[in-house]
Amino acid sequence: MLSEVEEYRLLIADVYELAGLSRRTSEDLAREVGQTAARWHVLSVLSDGPRTVPAAARRLGLAPQSVQRVAGDLVTSGHLEAVDNPDHARSPLMRLTPLGRETLSELFSRSDDDRAAVLARAGVTAGELAVAREVLRRLTGAMR
Repeated sequence: MLSEVEEYRLLIADVYELAGLSRRTSEDLAREVGQTAARWHVLSVLSDGPRTVPAAARRLGLAPQSVQRVAGDLVTSGHLEAVDNPDHARSPLMRLTPLGRETLSELFSRSDDDRAAVLARAGVTAGELAVAREVLRRLTGAMR
């Protein structure tokens, strides 16, 4: 029987492996609509409301500079808009535009069938995913 620390290390390795595989399939799906996985990720992290670039970067686990570059590209392409941030004049909030929402909706709809097939092959239920997410959220909270 493995200790909690050993199980944690194996869990993190599995999360990284899953994230890498998911990124590769996301890249293929995004390319079909003229996007990249990086752009998809930034659009997705802003789907529940405006955020600053640093806040989006924290959520994605990336450096703010890399998210700033992608966000800048998305503003230029009309997918995002920068709006005034009442809490920080020098750090605007990034918000999805109608084009950004439409693109994100297209990306999600293209990926839903693919993800559903993966979940079916794995025999994973919504309840199991909810438990896994709760464990990951608790670990994330403890690390913060």
